[in-house]
Amino acid sequence: MRAIGLSIVGVLKIEHQLWHDERGTFVETWNEKAFHDLGVKANFVQDNLSISRQWTVRGLHYQVQQPQGKLIRVLTGEIYDVLVDLRRSSPTFRLAIGVHLSAQSGDSLWVPQGLAHGFLALAEQTRVAYKVTDFWLPKAERTLVWNDPELKIAWPIPSGIQPIVSAKDAAGSSLQNADVFP
Repeated sequence: MRAIGLSIVGVLKIEHQLWHDERGTFVETWNEKAFHDLGVKANFVQDNLSISRQWTVRGLHYQVQQPQGKLIRVLTGEIYDVLVDLRRSSPTFRLAIGVHLSAQSGDSLWVPQGLAHGFLALAEQTRVAYKVTDFWLPKAERTLVWNDPELKIAWPIPSGIQPIVSAKDAAGSSLQNADVFP
């Protein structure tokens, strides 16, 4: 297992060791000691699974109370995963980045607390599993609008494709008006 730091402070792309043989493939997706050695100290309380149609945008979500760290992995398909740093004290405050994750690569992504998160499903029936460090708290949930020009996110949506976006996500706030963390 190897961690690669990305351009937002604390975000890690985790490359897992894949073992292949005549039976198929095996991968260890979570090992508390190995992740602690990489600097990820997380107490996960809930596992989530989303199944999305191709060109579905989910997010950009975060919680102002009970912020969640997330360990994200793609089980089938591929996503363009997007993160926005909302920690005022961070040197990467307001920076948005995108990362491709796929079931084929087996990589996962560690997203620390204080970031908005969302993704675009790049394949039909894309399954994304993620562990979170705190429970969902509906009254604390916030959404940044996924296509805010200030974020400068280069979503890989082909010309002529209209992404599938929920009403809640389409009505998200702008980065300028977002609730942020200290």
